[in-house]
Amino acid sequence: MLSLTSAPLSLAPTAVMGRASAPKMSFADEFTFDSKPWSSSEIKDKAGLEALAKKLNPTVGLWDPLGIAETSPETIGWFRHAEIKHGRVAMAGFVGYIVHANDIRFPWDKVAMAAPKGLSPQELWDVTPEAAKWQIILTIAFLEFWRENSYILSKEGEQHYMRGGKPGFFPSIKKGGIPHPVPFDLFDPFGLSKNASPEKKAKGLLAEINNGRLAMLGIMAFVSESKVPGSVPALAGKIAPYSGEVMAPFAASDNLPFVADMLKSPLF
Repeated sequence: MLSLTSAPLSLAPTAVMGRASAPKMSFADEFTFDSKPWSSSEIKDKAGLEALAKKLNPTVGLWDPLGIAETSPETIGWFRHAEIKHGRVAMAGFVGYIVHANDIRFPWDKVAMAAPKGLSPQELWDVTPEAAKWQIILTIAFLEFWRENSYILSKEGEQHYMRGGKPGFFPSIKKGGIPHPVPFDLFDPFGLSKNASPEKKAKGLLAEINNGRLAMLGIMAFVSESKVPGSVPALAGKIAPYSGEVMAPFAASDNLPFVADMLKSPLF
């Protein structure tokens, strides 16, 4: 396993009188594939998933073609968190697609105002300056780091979602020890659910999961119809077609190595 200890330098003294030796710091406890005791009340087995599914949709119940319910508590926690996270992203993306498709711009956003009107949301991303794309990507990378950090989670009395923590929990940025003021948190920035009862929060999470599932279907319907006109009959003639690569974050016009050659691949 990785360790922060290293062999002493040849010119360094082997011991210092009156001073305790430095403790060895190891990451062995963090980086391991061994199972750890599941010491929380979070869902960890098929019975828990079945109960949750009945609350979400009593008619359908648990539909588990991948057999996730038969795996480990850690895997169940991972998939539950992934569904909540992707549902949140899809809800934002669904609204964002509609906003951009209708040429709605914020007047104080110079980058957005400089872009031509009449573009599809995908084309609008293609004409976004490379520096702006990197700002967005690096911001997302920071948020990913923040929510995965066990130390940050522990400051709020939480654990990682694969160690019994709450799937979907996002730690406070304001309370995380960042050295400059942070006016708002990513989650509940205006504190609207701060004093909500546990029952109300649980009901809200169920609604969020259902809305997220619907939004994931919705945003993929938009993308599919734009790429293959007629593939979503209900949206035929309502979505602007797009001939570019929807899964490529950078276009050939971006000044980055390998991007232009990658987009020439038969896979794209």
